[in-house]
Amino acid sequence: MGSYIRKRLILGLIVLLGVVTITFTIARVIPSDPAAKWVGPRATQEQIQEARIELGLDKPLIVQFGVYLQNLIKGDLGYSLRTHQPVSKELAAFIPATLELVLLSFLFAVIIGVPLGIYSAKKKDRLLDHISRLFSIGAVSLPTFWVALFFQLIFYSRLGILPLGGRLSTEITVMFDIPEITGMILFDSAVTGQWEIFKDALMHMVLPCITIALYPIGLVARMTRSALLEVLNEDYITAARSYGLKENKVLWSYALKNTLGPTAIVLTLSLGYTLVNTFLVEAIYSWPGLGNYVATAVVTLDYPAIMGATIFSAICYVTLNIVADIIIALDPRVRL
Repeated sequence: MGSYIRKRLILGLIVLLGVVTITFTIARVIPSDPAAKWVGPRATQEQIQEARIELGLDKPLIVQFGVYLQNLIKGDLGYSLRTHQPVSKELAAFIPATLELVLLSFLFAVIIGVPLGIYSAKKKDRLLDHISRLFSIGAVSLPTFWVALFFQLIFYSRLGILPLGGRLSTEITVMFDIPEITGMILFDSAVTGQWEIFKDALMHMVLPCITIALYPIGLVARMTRSALLEVLNEDYITAARSYGLKENKVLWSYALKNTLGPTAIVLTLSLGYTLVNTFLVEAIYSWPGLGNYVATAVVTLDYPAIMGATIFSAICYVTLNIVADIIIALDPRVRL
């Protein structure tokens, strides 16, 4: 087991090195002058040349890459061309908002997707199964931006029961001091006992969370159903039923635990998918998270910020893949 994990870690590091190399190369070959962006639109040629020296752009590409790797190992992702602030500091400010959104969406996916898949398998080829499969296919297939706009039209414009976007309403930000412990407003307000802020933040999170959670819900439901149907045809399930055990006990105690491997893998990978694919949702709901930060960086060609966000996303995805591999390895039926 230890050697297997070491191999996966080495492969993960190789993947990350590949991502860093590709992003660095693309950032250097795009038709843009980082030095000119660094000093501003009215800079003279002398100022631009000084900026090139300051940013190390006058050195050979291989030397620039070596310096970037050295700084990256120290946690230095460079400086934003737009704000002149450290990219690592800006990411630390924007990541908690996205992480809060993704974790709550992930919770929705577990609470809704797993039971939906279980009861869909239990009622195979019945009305509930057909409705569940239709919902799962629709949840996976519908474009995220269309779902977000549709939710805003219904729940804000027509019904007026949920806010249009943002993390907090203007009244709350004016009347209360927003706690800053982890950057996750729900957690911080709950810990400090500021329930008015908690309630307002929760209301603002409903629509974006449901929008993001739809894809993993459909994916998890379909995977759980498929894995459970395969397990329900095994001999030990037939034997358990022949002993007169209740169907719910057979389903939840015997069958479900042997489907947790594939389901956990899908959940883990879908968490990585939602973490790096919140850009449109955050833009539509005006959510001040990582997606919004990257969207602004792309528009302004702020390549250090783009590279920093890309590397962070790659680290998250590789880590979650390693976790998924470890989950697979925990199954005694799997040979390493």
